[in-house]
Amino acid sequence: MTVPSPLAHNNLPICLADVEAAAIAIEGAVIRTPCLRSETLSQVTGADVWLKFENLQFTAAYKERGALNKLLSLTPEERARGVIAASAGNHAQGLAYHARRLGIPATIVMPRFTPIVKVQQTEGHGAHVVLHGEKFEDADAHAHELAAKRGFVFVHPFDDARVMAGQGTVGLEMLADVPDLDMLVVPIGGGGLISGISTVAKALKPGIEVIGVEAELYPSMYALMKGQTMVCDGDTLAEGIAVKTPGVLTSQVVRALVDDIVLVGERDLETAVSMLLTIEKTVVEGAGAAGLAALLAHPRRFRGLKVGLVLCGGNIDTRLLANVLLRELARSGRLARLRIRLKDRPGALFEVARIFDQQQVNIIEIYHQRVFTNLPAKGLITDIECETRDRDHLDRLIEALRAASYEVRSIETD
Repeated sequence: MTVPSPLAHNNLPICLADVEAAAIAIEGAVIRTPCLRSETLSQVTGADVWLKFENLQFTAAYKERGALNKLLSLTPEERARGVIAASAGNHAQGLAYHARRLGIPATIVMPRFTPIVKVQQTEGHGAHVVLHGEKFEDADAHAHELAAKRGFVFVHPFDDARVMAGQGTVGLEMLADVPDLDMLVVPIGGGGLISGISTVAKALKPGIEVIGVEAELYPSMYALMKGQTMVCDGDTLAEGIAVKTPGVLTSQVVRALVDDIVLVGERDLETAVSMLLTIEKTVVEGAGAAGLAALLAHPRRFRGLKVGLVLCGGNIDTRLLANVLLRELARSGRLARLRIRLKDRPGALFEVARIFDQQQVNIIEIYHQRVFTNLPAKGLITDIECETRDRDHLDRLIEALRAASYEVRSIETD
């Protein structure tokens, strides 16, 4: 169990003065990211939406703030011993980057099946990476063992007062830039970010609401606050907030200062990632898009309010991002796969293609299927992937095919 920090005030692990001290300590070493209004997202959601672009940090995530504040608090003897952390994501890169800047040896323990790109990025910041265990819990236990055996200083990704105070500088900047915000919507994993932000928000503007967001697959803080037992498992796009056990210190702050926690599903997370790229032209990972996903999933909760969203990270695998974008195009009708039953005779495919041409629909791929089908031997199925302008355009194409007596159905995404 984590021992409460000597920074504690008013029975909570941190206070406004701790965050203000962190802001002074890290100034100039992290980017003071912009907080800008989104005209289009405001129109779409019905809220007055302001975005805090933490994905513009050097390591593309806010985690640098807390990691640096912790590193700066170390004594010369602790710096010489070096630091260690268990992380497969943004905490690893933020800690490694600033440890190298400060000349502090850093070791990061990651599960063995961590994507190689994350391993390489962390090593690229000068850290020694140890691959251990199948799951994060295995890596975390091994990191504690190494800390005890070799004298490393363990740097927790969220359940540490110095880390929480560093993360709170995000909120300090948001309220300095947009002091009349009605609400802050903050992703929750272990709770470090929302603990720091809510500490600032409630001290500077007691009437402001602070709303946390978790993925439906990992409702750990939500369950703790509600006194419920809920399963935390599954493959979520918001892997950065896929935490099974919230922090001890962070839970104290969330219980005292956070007004509500909402859950979001995978489809809303995918839509939010896609919208931020296509509308705001900014790359955001699933966890970073959780705030916008909340506005999409619970529109009445936020409509008419001036809302600040934290785009807390932008480290998303490019192949995953491509899949998300293509799935959103399919859901909107701009990409489609149509399954059409044809007669096996010369010119059959040409006649179908002619209808696509008449409707000004672009054909991308054609798949003929003669063998693996329950149609008669002289029948065949063709799947045609195509590109349309929108859902109405796709519907007109399907109507035209059916009017020409073709049996056709759309192969929908989930």
